Amino acid sequence: MTRVRCITEMGMGVDVHGRDATKAAKRAVSDAIRHSSLGFFRMIGKTANDMFVDVTIAVPNPEAVDKEAVAKELPYGTVTVNAVKGGLEIPSATEQANDPILIANAAVIVSFDKE
Repeated sequence: MTRVRCITEMGMGVDVHGRDATKAAKRAVSDAIRHSSLGFFRMIGKTANDMFVDVTIAVPNPEAVDKEAVAKELPYGTVTVNAVKGGLEIPSATEQANDPILIANAAVIVSFDKE
């Protein structure tokens, strides 16, 4: 079967203290889907559980992302999470010692199998 992309959402998440890539990634996914309501399933003869959700998270330290925790941010479908190098780390101010800000970017792509 051929998979057809139906929706692409983008989001950004930040961990201001702690450099927690998973926390920033979860916030980025939440930002991407927060204002979405997908109501076209019946129109194409599908349900929310028929969708495939492919998430790409970009952070400076992709190996630190707990992909299973990020996947739990999405309530429906077959979810796949991939973490790649990207995002942004803003160095801390001199007086704040080692407390940089970590920014994650998320792309959430929803697709269905075309029959």
